[in-house]
Amino acid sequence: MSAVRRAARASAGEQWAPPPILPRQAGEVQRCAWCGTDPLYVAYHDSEWGVPVHDDRLLFEFLILEGAQAGLSWITILRKREAYRRAFAGFDAEKVARFGKREVERLLGDAGIVRNRLKIAAAINNAQRFLEVQEAFGSFDGYIWRFVDGRPLQNRRKSLKDIPATTKESDALSRDLKARGFKFVGSTICYAHMQATGMVNDHVADCFRHGEVRKLSC
Repeated sequence: MSAVRRAARASAGEQWAPPPILPRQAGEVQRCAWCGTDPLYVAYHDSEWGVPVHDDRLLFEFLILEGAQAGLSWITILRKREAYRRAFAGFDAEKVARFGKREVERLLGDAGIVRNRLKIAAAINNAQRFLEVQEAFGSFDGYIWRFVDGRPLQNRRKSLKDIPATTKESDALSRDLKARGFKFVGSTICYAHMQATGMVNDHVADCFRHGEVRKLSC
């Protein structure tokens, strides 16, 4: 879908999302080794990871989830994703930005999410900063994709050991987000966000999704 059509739908109150891609059965095709055989992980790998995201709500969702992951495994966060969606108002940045002491205490008592006071405070702070970026750039999408010149970086990694934890692009994004007051946005977290939202294609070269994701950016 073109940026013009996305903008038109956004102004009409619609949220854009890429067309669904049905996950394949574990073991049927070659995949990135990190997803293993856990059905939830396989489904995420097959249908979401690396797909270019231009919807601000979804970009905010990944910003919150990647920050929550710090020090934990991604599968842990995926298993808590629905609980996070309920706890954080469907990842509505405007609503999260207004969270106060009552909401913080509610979140600290929610066993479905990571009950870390610093991460909860960071999520609320980042919602506020997110709105500021939207105001300055028209959308968070318009802001963040500048760090890859508006097009996904296409990599051809041979194996997981070839995938870096950070890059010069994630370093630049991290510096800029920190300067704008965001929290839990180190370069490693930023690169994970870039991978998840398709700013880079880091599916290994022999993974069946590498070529499929590459076509989505054409």
